[in-house]
Amino acid sequence: MKRVLVPTDFSNNAYSALFYATRLFQNEVCKFFILNTFEVNTPVLTSRIDKKKGNQLYQHLSIESNDKLTETLHAIVRDTKDHDHTFETISVSKKLTETINKTIQSKNIDLVVMGTKGANGLKEVFMGGNTVKVIQRIKNCPILAIPDEFDFKTPKKIAFATDFKRLYNQEELQPIIDIASLFEASIRIMHVNGEEKLDEVQEYNLKKLKEHFKTIDCSIHWVSKFDQKSEVIQTFIDDMSIDMLAMLRYRHSIIESITHEPVVKKIGFQAMIPFLVIPTLS
Repeated sequence: MKRVLVPTDFSNNAYSALFYATRLFQNEVCKFFILNTFEVNTPVLTSRIDKKKGNQLYQHLSIESNDKLTETLHAIVRDTKDHDHTFETISVSKKLTETINKTIQSKNIDLVVMGTKGANGLKEVFMGGNTVKVIQRIKNCPILAIPDEFDFKTPKKIAFATDFKRLYNQEELQPIIDIASLFEASIRIMHVNGEEKLDEVQEYNLKKLKEHFKTIDCSIHWVSKFDQKSEVIQTFIDDMSIDMLAMLRYRHSIIESITHEPVVKKIGFQAMIPFLVIPTLS
C-alpha cells in the first residue's frame, strides 16, 4: 500500500494537490495523510498571564486546524468514493519542514505531494516559498509539486532532466518508473549539457540509465543552450507536450541551481506542470 503525505494550508491549491494525488493513484491501494501545521507566535512568556494567553491561542489554533482538517477530509472522501483510498488527518504545532521530515519517518511515507502556491495568494516566480523550502530540506522522500489549481491530466510523457554526470541507482529512479508504469507513460530523457559529446563517465552513466528504464518506453533528447537552464527546460516541456517533469536533487545538480532563491527570481522558471523532485543521499 502506497503511503502519501499531503501538507495543506486549506487553500484551493492545496486541495487541488490532494485531489491530483488521489487521481494519480486512483487504481492503487493508498493511505493519504493530510497534514496541517500551525505556529503559536507569542512573545517570550514570563508571567502566568502571558502563559495563559499563549495556551488560549494554542487551543484556538488547534481547534481551527482540526475543524478545517475535518472539512477537508469529508470533501476528499466524497470526491474519491470510488477509489480504494483511506485518509488520516494530522494537526501539529510545529514548523512545516521539520514536521514533514518527522512524519516521513514515523508514517513510512513514500511520496510528499503539495501545491506550489499557498493561502496568501502570492505568486512567486518559480513556486511558493514553502514548496521551495520543502524541496531544499526534505532528504528521504520524493516530492511532487502541483501547480496552482492544476486539473488532473494523465501523465503520458514524463521528462527527466539530467546531465549524465552522476550514476543513478534503481532505488533513486524507482519513483519515476512507478508513475510511468501506472499509465504506460514514456520517459523523455533530456540531456542538459553544453558539450557536443559525452565523456567516458557520462557515456557509462547513460548506459546504466537506459538499463534502469529498460521496461519503459524512453528516448534521449539533446538540448543546446546551457546558460539558461530554466528556459531550455520550459521550451522542451512545451515542444514535447510534457505532462510531468522529474529531476534528482543532489549537490551541484540542475534542481539545486534552479531552486536556489536568488536564481529562482532571476531565471523565471514557471512550474506549469507537476514537478517530481527526488532527493539523493549524496
